[in-house]
Amino acid sequence: MIAEKIKSQLRTGVLEYCVMQILRRGEVYASDIIDELLEEDLIKVEGIIYPLLMRLKQENLVQYEWNEAQNGLPKKHYQLTESGQNTIKALDETWIEINKSAKRIKKKTDEELKTAKETNKEN
Repeated sequence: MIAEKIKSQLRTGVLEYCVMQILRRGEVYASDIIDELLEEDLIKVEGIIYPLLMRLKQENLVQYEWNEAQNGLPKKHYQLTESGQNTIKALDETWIEINKSAKRIKKKTDEELKTAKETNKEN
């Protein structure tokens, strides 16, 4: 279905933004990012996050350090770089603008559809 394709594209863009928002809070493990995204139903499988984190690292938006976990095994501890902090601030402004515009357009559409429906009932 075309709707599924569009929903997938929307989720992809939002996913990167949400991962960076989670990282904005401070140092996090990938498992914590995955848990939150699963809880919010933004992902269905966890494997999508690791390539995203690696791409963000290659773009110098994210860095990581190895830390020993409670079970003694090393885990990567991710955080935004200074460039990542600046990028997420810029994305916040864009997110707010896009969200406002989309809401206004939807509201106008809903109002016009309601008016058209009422007009049809009268005829």
